[in-house]
Amino acid sequence: MLETYTQTGLFLSAFISSTIAPGGSEAVLAYLVSQQSEKTINLVVIATLGNTLGALTTWYLGYWAAKKWPVEKVLAKDRQRGVNIVKKWGNWALLFSWLPVIGDGLCFAGGWLKLSFLPALVAIAIGKALRYLVIAYSVTEIINI
Repeated sequence: MLETYTQTGLFLSAFISSTIAPGGSEAVLAYLVSQQSEKTINLVVIATLGNTLGALTTWYLGYWAAKKWPVEKVLAKDRQRGVNIVKKWGNWALLFSWLPVIGDGLCFAGGWLKLSFLPALVAIAIGKALRYLVIAYSVTEIINI
């Protein structure tokens, strides 16, 4: 039963962390890995899933916003820096969706620019998974010192 609460808490923290609200999912994951009460890979998968779904929520909000406010009409040319990055790099830019603050903007811009959903999903998930793997590995190495 406690395992279910732990996993749910990690998932919710990761989901919230991937929106504009701070959630601290990295700290939650690090703590849970340090407790060694669950398999580390399971925790990484749960955190990745929650964080990816949160990022896709932001992507969808951008997609929805584009229907009402086309990017060319809303942003002045000098204010389109983040959008221009996503225009230039496409879904590859979403590999950096894990970055604080900037990542949310990249996901929103990806949706706003109507990037293909499946490649966006894959890029976001890879970036998120790599970040959580690095955190889990770092904690595991510290424990083994």
